[in-house]
Amino acid sequence: MPSLTRAARRIALTLPLLFVAAPVLAQSGPQSVAAAPVVAGTGADVPWLYRGSDIPQDPEWVFGELPNGVRYAVRKNGVPPGQVSIRVRIDAGSLYERDSERGYAHLLEHAVFRQSRYLGDGQAIAAFQRLGATFGSDTNAETTPTGTTFKLDLPSATPATLDEAMKLVSGMVEAPALSASGLKADVPIVLSEKRERGGTAERIQNAQYGTFFAGQPLADRTPIGTTEALEAATPASVRAFYERWYRPENALVVAVGDAEPEVLAATIRKYFADWKGTGPAARAPSFGVPAAPAGASAANPVGETKVLVEPEVPRSLTYAVVRPWNQVTDNIAYNQGLMLDQIAQAIINRRLEARARAGGSFLTASVSGDKLSRSVDMTSVQVTPLGADWKKALADVRGVIADARSAAPTQAEIDREYAEINVAYESSVEQRRLQPGSKLADDMVQAVDIRETVANPETVLAIYQRSKPLMTPQAVLAHTRTLFAGPVIRAFYITPQAGEATDASLRAALLAPVRADATARVSAKPVSFASLPAIGPTTAPAQTIQTGLLGIEQLNYANGVRVMLWPQVDEPGRVTVKVRFGAGWQELRPQDAVYGRLGDMALVGSGVGSLGQEQLDAISTGRKMGFNFTIEDGDFNFSADTRPADLADQLYLFAAKFATPRWDPNPVNRAKAALNLAYDGYRTSPRGVLDRDLAYYQHGKDPRYAIPTPAQVDAATPAGFKAAWAPILASGPIEVQVFGDFKREDAVAALNRSFGALAPRGPLPLGEPPFASGAPAPSQTPVTLTHNGDPSQAAALIAWPTGGGVGPAGEGARISRNLEVLSQVFSNRLLDSLREKLGASYAPQVFSSWPNELTQGGAITALAQIDPKSVPVFYQTAQEIAADLAAKPPSADELARVTEPLKQLLNRAATSSAFFMGQVEGGTRDPVRYAAVGSLLRDYTQVTPQQIQALAARFLKPGDSWRLQVMPAAGKSGAASR
Repeated sequence: MPSLTRAARRIALTLPLLFVAAPVLAQSGPQSVAAAPVVAGTGADVPWLYRGSDIPQDPEWVFGELPNGVRYAVRKNGVPPGQVSIRVRIDAGSLYERDSERGYAHLLEHAVFRQSRYLGDGQAIAAFQRLGATFGSDTNAETTPTGTTFKLDLPSATPATLDEAMKLVSGMVEAPALSASGLKADVPIVLSEKRERGGTAERIQNAQYGTFFAGQPLADRTPIGTTEALEAATPASVRAFYERWYRPENALVVAVGDAEPEVLAATIRKYFADWKGTGPAARAPSFGVPAAPAGASAANPVGETKVLVEPEVPRSLTYAVVRPWNQVTDNIAYNQGLMLDQIAQAIINRRLEARARAGGSFLTASVSGDKLSRSVDMTSVQVTPLGADWKKALADVRGVIADARSAAPTQAEIDREYAEINVAYESSVEQRRLQPGSKLADDMVQAVDIRETVANPETVLAIYQRSKPLMTPQAVLAHTRTLFAGPVIRAFYITPQAGEATDASLRAALLAPVRADATARVSAKPVSFASLPAIGPTTAPAQTIQTGLLGIEQLNYANGVRVMLWPQVDEPGRVTVKVRFGAGWQELRPQDAVYGRLGDMALVGSGVGSLGQEQLDAISTGRKMGFNFTIEDGDFNFSADTRPADLADQLYLFAAKFATPRWDPNPVNRAKAALNLAYDGYRTSPRGVLDRDLAYYQHGKDPRYAIPTPAQVDAATPAGFKAAWAPILASGPIEVQVFGDFKREDAVAALNRSFGALAPRGPLPLGEPPFASGAPAPSQTPVTLTHNGDPSQAAALIAWPTGGGVGPAGEGARISRNLEVLSQVFSNRLLDSLREKLGASYAPQVFSSWPNELTQGGAITALAQIDPKSVPVFYQTAQEIAADLAAKPPSADELARVTEPLKQLLNRAATSSAFFMGQVEGGTRDPVRYAAVGSLLRDYTQVTPQQIQALAARFLKPGDSWRLQVMPAAGKSGAASR
């Protein structure tokens, strides 16, 4: 029942450079405390998903089975209006491959899109674009160890387009061409994808899988496969894999959207009922079981241990208790067991986080239970040591866990975690009308993948709340002990320092006696907003303005705070708050650049008034509140998703950060450690180097956009942090946006007590923006950076400067939107050209940036990750496309392939108040932004081929571009440098 405990069961097993997402461990829980027993479904009238389960069926789902074995699930859903989400899952992933077929499941994913019964060679992307689906977001596929899923989110679905889409998808999975020419084109693309994921990340993943899943197929059956098997693929060998697994009895079809269930079901029956498999059905292979090593015992359960030396990767240690995966009966009792597991893990993780915040031997540590690929059932512990003394970090974490295993938590601790989870489930009920059909479709696919059921939010909440009496200290203790019980413990440690650890020393550290450490237990003493001081005298707005847009109202306070209010009932239970202030990166002094990066991580954690991070956590227990912080080119942002009952206190917290900021040094010191640990890791791949250096070069080597070096971080101090940020919080105008489900009078009263009560805001510390950065000088000679990763990897970029700002009468907004159309036309051409010329570069990108807060700084950028020898081909191809776009207009069909998906994307986005929040931000100081919303759809979708040509001629001039390439270092000791 994935919907029931998704928050717990989708916790990622966090391993360096690898995230394995899977459901967490489930234990046999206590008996249900339901008022009346629910009988497990066994009759013929019980839908196939619920047979044998007593989970109440979600009545909105309609299930069916075709005579040929195809199962389907359909559901009406109007979020967003007009869309239908289609999923076709084949129960075959990389674990179903033979040794000679490694990578075939993923290769088939590509081949199915290449050519099929109703689609000619290479026509799939264009066909779905003409239906309004954007490639990559609306049209996609994924291969996992246990399955392959084809995804289509069809916007503006009419009976005709729904029928056409289902026909095309059915033809893809039922009758792909699998031709020699298709494989010749697809194999290089898959190998290119493999190359992009190779190098350090691939070495780490292979070593991790080999350690944690030793003796099982999962140890070496990753979906990307092997070069040898992929290069040896033939139409016959790929078809043999296809015929073995692409069969109706292995297929699930899901359709969720703005159509009647019977219409959706009838369309599935129309196109899937005649599908017949070829040859006899194959039996699913065994995924094996994790085995304890010879001589293992309760006193010596440690099995495989592995130390991997990677000079530029931060230290990270993971150990796991590994158990066999077993099929469960997905019933109420089982899910109540999961809930107790969730509470047990949350208590341990809160204690570990408290220890890390206070300073110590590790930066982060966490516990998670996971079920991975129907292969293992494991509890993993991930630790990031602060330095070379990994043994101390491991011992400290084991001490916290040993305490949790030896002594029961307090009921107050349990009640706190219960309240945290309960508010998430309550919010799901409040916002159930907002569940997008695409997520519901994905939930159904996941349920089938893990062999469990689904439940609606009301059922989830009811079972959870009925289970509260089960959550006693002794029950949580019992589940904690079970989480850490199993036949074998395995461990993996990455270190940049050779000789720091060995497989044997890692084993010895895990076997060493451990003392239970109760000092990390967190006080569950509640903190109340009622006990906090007033921010200042309650003050009403000095001016109220009707914007004339969508009922959005503007309130101007005498202290310099301006507010946008938009109460509306279309999103029940959801309120979004955003606070914009200052001038972002442009406001920081160059000598304070390091404090910008530290502030991104530590400003919120430094606290508010008398509240440190622990107290901030405690005061929001059982509440839906947040405190996100981001830094943009032209402003700083606090943001949160909350709900009506918590809006007033959410506004208080944000306002208090300006009125009474706290300057706790511990978050600053922790952020310093995190920045330094991550720094060397940027050099391990072209993408990492771009993440580190691209913004720096885009802004003319402005130090404010550079990732600080360890020396710069070491020189930073908590006092310097305060000196940099205190003036920014104390000065300059503030814009607050409150959009969503709230009563106007309640919101205004809360604003009067919070932001209206702030002291008058003075001018920005550095004066009025913009404090402009420079721009890269045009050049045909690329800036060359190097990386220390796989020598077959490179990245190349070419960019043309454009501009910025909304402009008089919204002229800048119109240009920015037209440039987005141009960049997508460019992107489609670049994808087709590079695949034709190189059979490489899995996903070249062309994107347009246009900062609204600045009058310059925008660019059209083309980027690809390719092999080094293909870099000149990339530059030549990009320049040829730019020149051709400037010389003649695109065809009407080519333009429609971009504008139709954009039209549908905008129609869907416009159903969310958050979309409009982004469109009108800054409007309290520049009212043109309100008016510019009215031309949004026209600017994106009614642009002509001639206008696109004119924009290309204006901006894509050969002499205006600049280039950057990231190449492999000459030797292993090479360094990526600015």
